Amino acid sequence: MSAFARALAEHAPRIEARLQAEIAALPGSNVRDAMAYAARGGKKLRGFLVLESARLHGIGPEMALQAAAAIEAIHSYSLAHDDLPAMDDDDLRRGQPTVHVKWNEATAILAGDALQTLAFGLLARPDAAPTAEARLALIASLADASGGAGMVLGQALDIEAESADSPLTLQEITALQAGKTGALIAWSACAGARMAGADPAPLAAYAAALGLAFQIADDVLDVEGDAGLAGKRLQKDADAGKATFVSLLGLDGAKARARALVADAQDALACYGSGAHLLCDAAEFVITREN
Repeated sequence: MSAFARALAEHAPRIEARLQAEIAALPGSNVRDAMAYAARGGKKLRGFLVLESARLHGIGPEMALQAAAAIEAIHSYSLAHDDLPAMDDDDLRRGQPTVHVKWNEATAILAGDALQTLAFGLLARPDAAPTAEARLALIASLADASGGAGMVLGQALDIEAESADSPLTLQEITALQAGKTGALIAWSACAGARMAGADPAPLAAYAAALGLAFQIADDVLDVEGDAGLAGKRLQKDADAGKATFVSLLGLDGAKARARALVADAQDALACYGSGAHLLCDAAEFVITREN
């Protein structure tokens, strides 16, 4: 097992335990149970990026766990809502029934709403960052990344593409995915710099390349992946006639573009020297994963 795989395996249960403890402290209800269900499992890659970027800037893991749990709460909310019939209409997530299938649509919506607000509550606490200014920076930047200028915008553009007269161009799909997938990845990678009051520009460049490589890898997996390993239905975009990086670049071209983006991501970390080796390995991971 590589150093990156060991670190990811070590961080994931700690991040999940932190988030699940917050959920468990809420009053008992179907919504609380659905929140816990939505937040379970997964690679916790976004939380990992938070912890690693924090380590690069001298922020300890106990403090960074707040932001790591917060971004995983946002990610879990987004998946619960994306899976709804009005959106992507998926019945499987991580190999298990989606939240609206296990409960109902109303519970899935409310669980997502509660996970979103929980994330901002976590970042507002005194132990989320060393200063009030840093906490405010985390909150404001997450609002941008997750809202109408980021993830929500990307999802809206994706829905609009389903009924568009013609498939999206490469430029349009790149912009769409910069919001839908890339915005939360960018926030995660820059969180440590914001906690420390440092310049996030190198990590922002890293994250921009990483997020795009991640989505291209998703499109490749949708074509040649194993549904059992992916834990979800594959080839939905092709069946719907939607443009993807594979449909626009071809399978080999998409893979080559993803590899070039990994190199760009790693080059952006040169200013951190060997201290960023796990983040460099994370870039390799996003294009070699099976789910």
